[in-house]
Order: sequence, then structure tokens, then C-alpha cells
Amino acid sequence: MMNRDQRIITDLERFRVMSRDDIIDIYFSHLKNPITCANTVLKRLVRDKQITVSQQFSPYVYLPYNSTIKRNSTKIPHFLKIVDVYKQIRQYEKPKVFEVEPKYSKGLAEPDVLTEIKGIPFFIEIQRNLYSQNVVNKKIKRYEALKYSEGFMDKKFPAIIMVSDTKYELNSTDIKVIQMKSINEFMAIANKKEKKIISKPLGIKLKIG
Repeated sequence: MMNRDQRIITDLERFRVMSRDDIIDIYFSHLKNPITCANTVLKRLVRDKQITVSQQFSPYVYLPYNSTIKRNSTKIPHFLKIVDVYKQIRQYEKPKVFEVEPKYSKGLAEPDVLTEIKGIPFFIEIQRNLYSQNVVNKKIKRYEALKYSEGFMDKKFPAIIMVSDTKYELNSTDIKVIQMKSINEFMAIANKKEKKIISKPLGIKLKIG
């Protein structure tokens, strides 16, 4: 098995799912015929039972061979959004850390991603749907509880990038939350502000470089 094939399998295990176009972007975009090459490799990996495919999405979605996710699961679009966040970060740097759904004690926050941008840790919270203010407030409370949990007693607590088309009223003096429509927007503003980003709703100034 080629090293590239193994990396595709490893990333499927990390991200849970990836679309054909995601795989092309990450592994085949530098080739002369990326679509043809990707289709050939993915067909072979499915045939050899190294990965599996869901044809209920367009483009097709690929999963680890032993995945327990249903092929029409409503969670698949959420996982694909996580892959999209990863690809956006890759436009600026290849993240050394990108952990999907890191697990902490029950009742604490459940971030979608733990990553580093410019060497600084961030949690990323992806909001694909419109949530009530009450639901968001409870989510912030769980992040505050996570900050003061045993696991972060001696660690710097990551700032939180909330990726959402909706702006929420967030009131916390314990954690830093940056609301952005995309990681690309976050990076564009960060670079424009001489590697500083200001979150107006919270009055947060966060140095990221």
C-alpha cells in the first residue's frame, strides 16, 4: 500500500468521513489529472475493503471500513464541515495538531476541534444550525467548567473560535470566544490587524502571533 493510501485511511479514521472532493483537494490536487487519479485510488481501496463508501451524498462520501456511522446519517454533513475547517487552515499552514471531537469528562464542553493556529491552541465550535440563546449560554457554561476542570489546572486554556453565520450575545469573563463566519474570515482579519484579532461582541483582544 502506498504511503498516500495509508494517509487517506488514517485521515478517514480521524475525520470520520470525507467527501471525494475533500480527498482530491488534500491528496491529489497537485496531479495533472486529480479527479481520474482519485477515482482510481478510491475505487481500489473500496474494492480491497480498506475503506467504504456512501453513495447517498454527492459527491460520494468515504468512511473507514469498520465505521459504525450510518451511510445516511445526519451527522455526516457536520463531519464534512470539520474537514472543511481543516482545509481552510491548511491554506495558511499545515496544522501540527488537529484533533476531532476531543473527549473530556461528562458534563463538560464537547468541542468539535482542538487545533493550533500559529502555534496557539484553539477550540473550534462549528454551528451549522440556528440555536437559541439559552442553548448557546449553556454551551459557554460548559466551556467555563472545562477551563476549571482538573485537566486544565496547569494548562493554558484555548480560546474558542465559534464558526457560525449567526452572532450570539456571549457574556463570559472566564473564556475567550471569537465569533466568525469561517476560518478564512478569522485569518483574513488576523492578518489585516497585524496578527491581532478583535472580537467586538466580547471586547476581546487576542494576540495570535
